Amino acid sequence: MNHKIIILFLILIFSFSCSKKEVETNIPTSKDKAFQIYQEAVIAMDNGEYFFASKKFKEAEEIMPKIEFAAKSSIMASYCLYLINFYDEANLYLERFVKRYPVDKNVSYAYYLLALNSYEQILDEKKDVTPLIDSKKKIKIFIKKYPDTEYALDLKFKLDLINNQIAAKELYVAKYYMNNKKWIPAINRLKLIVNDYNETIFIEEALHRLVEVYYEVGLNDEANAAAVLLGYNYNSSTWYEQSYKIINSDYKIKKPKNKKSNSFGLIKRTIKKILN
Repeated sequence: MNHKIIILFLILIFSFSCSKKEVETNIPTSKDKAFQIYQEAVIAMDNGEYFFASKKFKEAEEIMPKIEFAAKSSIMASYCLYLINFYDEANLYLERFVKRYPVDKNVSYAYYLLALNSYEQILDEKKDVTPLIDSKKKIKIFIKKYPDTEYALDLKFKLDLINNQIAAKELYVAKYYMNNKKWIPAINRLKLIVNDYNETIFIEEALHRLVEVYYEVGLNDEANAAAVLLGYNYNSSTWYEQSYKIINSDYKIKKPKNKKSNSFGLIKRTIKKILN
């Protein structure tokens, strides 16, 4: 959501209230002070001073005269922290928001920001899988709670990317175990990809690596079964050719043709950017 649109919307919401003054006295009321602080936050945000704006929104929230105004201030404070990648602080603010304002009309957006906060902390495939698991959990919670919102489609796409990267991490670890001849943990990692992430771009290599490991430890029936599964679903892939070569040592692998493949489209291109 474009933050300038948010700013314009909120300015319109509060502009009429900010113009109201107490007729009886010139002493500012707490309501006047709240809207003044809120306007300072809007100006700071528009100038790119997001941390200061967040503090001002939080200050305004505590003295806002109506709960819906306080909720708007709270979500804006969270959003400012998100913009400057203060992920932990933003998460605290957002979790507090959904607990304090559970029926506010912007609660779906708060859950969306929680999911994005986690998603944007994803690490490369060589590192800990925890941020990916956490992000996947929060995205699935959002999609379940708000399947028909404008944010659901975006998060469904991100969920596909997360599944691909989790598979990449599992494959990286499996190959590490293979290089160190730790066959059982390698098999377990590869079977996880086959069972839980079989719609990712790493399924073909995972099946091929299973053929390698099973053949290495003398489990020929299991190696043949993995090769059959790979051949049945991906019999034109180079991974299948390599697996077939393991099972049939006399087979000669054909040289790959020099042509581009668009089989995975945008998701594959995006994943490559993430993993590089």
